[in-house]
Amino acid sequence: MAKTNTLKHLAIIMDGNGRWAKRRGRVRTKGHEMGAEVVRDITTYCAKHESIETLTLYAFSTENWKRPKMEVTFLMKLLDNYLKNELDTYMRLDTRFETAGDLEPFSNKLKQTIADTKKATKDNKSLVQVLALNYGSRNEIVRAANRVISEKQELTEESLSNALDTPYSDIDLMIRTSGEQRLSNFLLWQLSYSEMFFTDTLWPDFSPVELEEIISSFQNRDRKFGGI
Repeated sequence: MAKTNTLKHLAIIMDGNGRWAKRRGRVRTKGHEMGAEVVRDITTYCAKHESIETLTLYAFSTENWKRPKMEVTFLMKLLDNYLKNELDTYMRLDTRFETAGDLEPFSNKLKQTIADTKKATKDNKSLVQVLALNYGSRNEIVRAANRVISEKQELTEESLSNALDTPYSDIDLMIRTSGEQRLSNFLLWQLSYSEMFFTDTLWPDFSPVELEEIISSFQNRDRKFGGI
């Protein structure tokens, strides 16, 4: 029997920018530039989708600092420019911008741009776009637990969930591009009962058309949540 699962929270591990560039004989940074354009396309699709309320994108992990300094510097500049250039898009799509992760290591300039974008979009209601920045799920869970303890609350599933960087809703569907099949320390708590899809498509080649096909498949999966 066909199922009709409702997709409210979509999470994506955007993987494959570097490989996309290498296969074309280009520098890795070109892949990141193309990947940023895909973020706009996918966000636009989700903002117009009838049921999607939250889109969480893995943009920069706590481990990504290990990359060459030049690449990290480029990524920070790309993010700053992206947020400034996309503000009109956020407003046109009625999309609220939020982040998950520890922003403290970022430059004051970038932190200000992030804060300005959050403030400007805080009343938008069509979609919440969450960028996971300097994000690691283990780090998030530890910080959440310490927050609960410092506030002298009882440590329960509910109190911990509410203290996370992403207290929106559990993830319904998680997609990872590029063919890799691992979570890479992404939303471990929130993905407990998520449906997962892994596509060989590199992120710069990922499209709303493929996303729609994956969503169609998701809607017909049998989600048991531990039951029969």
